[in-house]
Amino acid sequence: MHNTQRPLRIALAGLGTVGAGVIRLLEANRDVIAARAGCEIEVVAVSARDRNKDRGVDLSPFAWEDDMTALASRDDVDVIVELVGGSDGPALALARTALENGKGVVTANKAMIAHHGLALAEAAEARNVPLKFEAAVAGGIPVVKGLREGTSANRIERIYGILNGTCNYILSEMEDTGADFAETLEEAQRLGYAEADPSFDIDGIDAAHKLAILAAIGFGARIDFGNVRTTGITRVTAADIAQADALGYVIRLIAEADVEQSENGARLLQRVRPCLVSKDHPLAPVDGPTNAVVAEGNFSGRLLFQGAGAGEGPTASAVVADLIDIARDEVGAPLSVPVSQLVKMDPVESGHRVGLTYLRFTVADRPGVLAEITAAMRDADVSIESLIQKGRIGDGGDVLVAMVTHEGPEKSVTQALDLLEGSASLTAPPLVLPILPD
Repeated sequence: MHNTQRPLRIALAGLGTVGAGVIRLLEANRDVIAARAGCEIEVVAVSARDRNKDRGVDLSPFAWEDDMTALASRDDVDVIVELVGGSDGPALALARTALENGKGVVTANKAMIAHHGLALAEAAEARNVPLKFEAAVAGGIPVVKGLREGTSANRIERIYGILNGTCNYILSEMEDTGADFAETLEEAQRLGYAEADPSFDIDGIDAAHKLAILAAIGFGARIDFGNVRTTGITRVTAADIAQADALGYVIRLIAEADVEQSENGARLLQRVRPCLVSKDHPLAPVDGPTNAVVAEGNFSGRLLFQGAGAGEGPTASAVVADLIDIARDEVGAPLSVPVSQLVKMDPVESGHRVGLTYLRFTVADRPGVLAEITAAMRDADVSIESLIQKGRIGDGGDVLVAMVTHEGPEKSVTQALDLLEGSASLTAPPLVLPILPD
């Protein structure tokens, strides 16, 4: 436990945007932070790849370690702040060593927590030291704290939201400009909203990491990243965005989790996928790189957490908030309850789940194609609410057919698509976008 008579001494691994932001924030808000923490929070040592890089902050007051793992062995350090990233490698070695040496860990590393959070939480509990990761999920939004503390009297029934700013920026820009996916991604990379290799974001993996963490905290489940079903946004076209708009919807990448009770115990549904969201829904106006999370508690009702999901200031804010909690001796179980009490939940088979679906087919422009699609829908017992056939796409001879189904089980839509598998009429795989319930 921290001795509040002296400063909380921290070592910082990783001096990128967020690491430099933490140093700036601790300096700029020194008095406010000390008053709220009950002591000074003092950086004593740092480590990064390049000792000579100009990061816009003065590093001369701090000890430098070329080997970041050495930070965890320093006698003058109470807490390690890990801002290196990566699910394994140096970040994991540092976190493990720090906990083994009885030091607290604060991290912004969602991949590491999603893959190794259970083992790290057990190590923290065994030594009664803190492991905190507010900055790992949704940047500056205090959603981990909100679930661990603010809704702790509730049974959480559902968690869902927009957990990736890159995807949200791309989709809302496509809305505003009418540009297609590839063009908008390129612009997002130019502006710094997307990485040079954006696959973690646009394939939904980043959002899946965050969802797995939130599901564990919200439902008391063991982290189960491997069973998050994930679909990215790469196949969403400008035509889909326009069609959704005409129907009264926007398209957003939605991460959602809930628990279903069955004869064999609780089962966990976790999935990330683009959805049509009604313009009346609280998530519809969330645009640009903003994140938003909805948690539904059995007594609190629907709670919306919204704000900047990334960036130097918001993420540094979440890191320092965790440090203030540690300075106050607020330790607690990292995942809200002890790891031994977390429940291993099997994944839900969601075929029986009922909802509305948007389907888009790219088809050859010839007679009988529409009849073939509607026959497959009829044979799978899928009822069509509305159907739109667009003209030719670009210079080719293909036609876009879009439809919205009436409410029905997911397995019926799957069956209809199975019936159309291999059809010469379809010139590209169909796009299936569920409609998010209100």
